[in-house]
Amino acid sequence: MLWAAHFLAGLAVVLAWPAPVALSRAKWPTRSPFTAMILWQAIALAGGLSMIGAMLVWGLDPLGDNLVEALGRFGDMAFANQPVDTLGLVHVFALSAAGLLSAHLIFTLLLTYAKIRGQRKRHRDMLNLLSSPAANRPATLVINHPTPVAYCLPGGARSVTVLSDGLLDLLTPAELDAVLVHELAHLHQRHHLLLWAFAAWRAALPWLPTSQLAQRAVNELIEMLADDEALKQVREPVLARAIAIVASGSLPDQQGGFAHGDSFAVTALAPGATPDQDAGATLNRIHRLLTPQPPLSLPQQAAALGASGLLLGAPTLLLIAPWVLG
Repeated sequence: MLWAAHFLAGLAVVLAWPAPVALSRAKWPTRSPFTAMILWQAIALAGGLSMIGAMLVWGLDPLGDNLVEALGRFGDMAFANQPVDTLGLVHVFALSAAGLLSAHLIFTLLLTYAKIRGQRKRHRDMLNLLSSPAANRPATLVINHPTPVAYCLPGGARSVTVLSDGLLDLLTPAELDAVLVHELAHLHQRHHLLLWAFAAWRAALPWLPTSQLAQRAVNELIEMLADDEALKQVREPVLARAIAIVASGSLPDQQGGFAHGDSFAVTALAPGATPDQDAGATLNRIHRLLTPQPPLSLPQQAAALGASGLLLGAPTLLLIAPWVLG
C-alpha cells in the first residue's frame, strides 16, 4: 500500500497549494459561479481526504497488502490485545496523526456550528427588541438605523430578512426588490451551510492556503449566485446601484461617484458578512454586472465538473485500489 500513500500525499500537496492558488487567480469563475463553487468544494473535500488517507495508509502499511486487511489487523491489536511490535514508531505516529486530524476537523466543524447557532440566537433575541415587521413584506424586519443595512438571518421556518430605515430611504422600489430577492436567494440556496463548512475548514487549518483562499472565494461566489437570482427580476444597472448604495452608505453624486469616494464600506448582503470583508469583492460584483461576460460553454462547464468528480474520486480510488488489485 506504500505507493498509494505516496500518491495520496502528492495529491494533498497539490490541493493544499498550487490548485487553490491557480483557481483563486482564474477569471472564469465569475462567468459560472455555480461551477466554480462545486470545484472549490471538491478541492477542499479531496484535500482533507488525501491528507488523512496518506497518513492512514502509511501507518497501516506493515499490517497488510490492502486497506481492509490492514484495518482488520489493527482492530485486533486495538481491541484484542494482540502484540503491536509489527508497527514501527513512524507508523504509530502516522496513525496517531490521521486520528487526531480527523477528530480535529470533526470537532471544529461541530464547535463552529455551535458558535454560529449561539450567535444567531442572540441576534434574533436582539431583533425581537429592536425591530418591527415590514409592511406588506412577510418574514421581513425593519430596524431603526440610518445606515443602509440588508442581510438575512437563517433559521429554517423562522428565517428573516432584515432591512434598515436608512436603506429604505435610499433605494428605489426596483432597487429594494433587487436586494430582497438577493437575500431570499441566500436563504433558498442554503448558502449559510456553505459558509459554515468553509468557516470551520479555515478555523481548523488556518495555515493552509486552501482554507484561506477557499473561504474568500466562496464568500464572493455566493454573492454572485444571489446576484444572478436577482437579475431574473431586475436589470443589471439597477442591481449594481443597489449594491453600491448598500456598500457605500450613500447616494451617487451628480458625477456618478459616491460621497465616500472609491472605498466601499461593509456590505451586509452576504449572510455571515464580517467587518473586514474585502471591499474588492464588492467592486468585482459591480464590474461583473456592468460589463457582463458570456457564461462558460457547456463543454467548459462539463470539463470543470468532470475535474471536480475526478478530484473527489481520486482519493477514494487510491484508498481502495490496493484492496482491489491485491
